[in-house]
Amino acid sequence: MDRKAVEQIVEAVGGKENISAATHCVTRLRFALKDEGKVNKDELENNDLVKGSFSANGQYQVVIGQGLVDKVYAEMVAITGIGEASKQDIKDAAAQNLNPLQRAIKTLADIFIPILPAIVTAGLLMGINNILTGKDIFFEGKALIDVYTGWADFASIINLIANTAFVFLPGLIGWSAVNKFGGNPLLGIVLGLMLVHPDLLNAWGYGEAQQKGDIPAWNLFGLTIEKVGYQGQVLPVLLASYVLAKMEIFLRKKIPDAFQLLTVAPISLLVTGFLSFIVIGPITFAIGNLITDGVVGIFDAVPAIGGLIYGGLYAPLVITGMHHTFLAVDLQLIGTIGGTFLWPMVALSNIAQGSAAFAMMFAEKDNEKLKGLSMTSAISAWLGITEPAMFGVNLRYRYPFIAAIIGSAIAGVVITLRGVMAPSIGVGGLPAFLSIFTEFWGVFFIGMGIALVVPFVLTFIMAKTRKKKEA
Repeated sequence: MDRKAVEQIVEAVGGKENISAATHCVTRLRFALKDEGKVNKDELENNDLVKGSFSANGQYQVVIGQGLVDKVYAEMVAITGIGEASKQDIKDAAAQNLNPLQRAIKTLADIFIPILPAIVTAGLLMGINNILTGKDIFFEGKALIDVYTGWADFASIINLIANTAFVFLPGLIGWSAVNKFGGNPLLGIVLGLMLVHPDLLNAWGYGEAQQKGDIPAWNLFGLTIEKVGYQGQVLPVLLASYVLAKMEIFLRKKIPDAFQLLTVAPISLLVTGFLSFIVIGPITFAIGNLITDGVVGIFDAVPAIGGLIYGGLYAPLVITGMHHTFLAVDLQLIGTIGGTFLWPMVALSNIAQGSAAFAMMFAEKDNEKLKGLSMTSAISAWLGITEPAMFGVNLRYRYPFIAAIIGSAIAGVVITLRGVMAPSIGVGGLPAFLSIFTEFWGVFFIGMGIALVVPFVLTFIMAKTRKKKEA
């Protein structure tokens, strides 16, 4: 390990006096800095150990690379004398630097990121089911299971496994949200599952029951409460989880320890349950539908503009961290209309960032470090992880980032005009087509082609033009 290079990293982030706390993840050093204005980004990124750097959610993150980051962190601790900190310590320290909007966005991120593995896995499994059950993929007018009927039950089991995460989505969100708000996550699971209990009218059948005028209801002291579940809904369980956690915290402070086991959880869950069905559920369900109708209405009225804006702005949103807020919108769309037209554009944006980074490998042949970083980060982006490409290459040189945005925006317009939708969230890169409804595969592949070619060509042309000007 080059001790001097590690010392230069410490100096580039403002010296050890500027570091409140530090930890690392699989590929990055994560700093909670007292003053990010003291960071010398140019000096930092000229360091041979550093592949890129960026600030997000109040943390300054330095991309080192898998495996090597452990050694760099250990050396940095030895040099600075800073005690090893947990990721939660860093998050808590970094949160002090955030404004209210950033804290709200961070809260959503902290709730939804832990459940992403289940959602993405469900998306991939749905992709396999799509291949087995989609018509016109292998046989004209028929699905694979229509020709090879022995695969029908296999596809049915895959579909059941894939759908579980979405059928019981409030349970997943309840666990994560209550944990985030400081309550007992097991109570959060119970709360979430309570909102999708089999005794409740399935939310997807609510419209039909409403037309028949046959909606089951409870009569509670003269108050009529519809027995409706909240499958696929995000807002009801989010607000209910907040109420549950805060009520639990309040009761733990007021009730003696000897009685807490018998009183805190039952009272918290009972009161929150009643509030959920009487107030929280109906109000947030209506709000969620308004949000869904608004988003769908915009894209129905002006799909080209919607695709252009979202396809182009997604990557800049990643820089600010605001992209996490749209995960909730995606899940709301999936639960309400059966699919999302936003996530396919996310996948194309990731591909575009990878293509722009890949072009830099050919445009900057004399820079060996950049060539290696461009290739590895491009592959990572094409598989759905864009940080190395975006922060290590594209934002550093700016014009590849612009080229990626242009390519992503054009691709977004193309697929939005044709109404491309995904039944779930999957891997946001080249494998993304697996999570797209099979009837949209053709146009989605066209969008993928645009996201691959346009950023590459534009980046290469911009690089050559820039070199000629410099010469």
